[in-house]
Amino acid sequence: MIYSLDKINEMAEGDEDFINSVISVFLEEVPQDIKDLEIAIENGDYENVYKLAHKIKPNVDLLGMEQSRAVALDIETLGKSSENKEEIEKKFPLLKKDINQVISELKKDFDF
Repeated sequence: MIYSLDKINEMAEGDEDFINSVISVFLEEVPQDIKDLEIAIENGDYENVYKLAHKIKPNVDLLGMEQSRAVALDIETLGKSSENKEEIEKKFPLLKKDINQVISELKKDFDF
């Protein structure tokens, strides 16, 4: 398992509806954000690369996905300059793979 509910559980203080809501929002928003980020990278749209990586970061952080958060932060930082295209293209597949794995695990673990 590459995610952890520790942060969400701490925030929720036992509120199952809150936990399900956070997971539901993650499952609704993050897959589209990853698709949009991939398109922005392909198109060399670095402003959106920066914005989308910035948007993904707190979502993966909430689920305790430290490696994904670090990669999203790297992509966000690298997105400030078109000179970093090659490095962004190296890092993105790792972020995409981890997020897709967590999406799959969350759907299985929470019957979404």
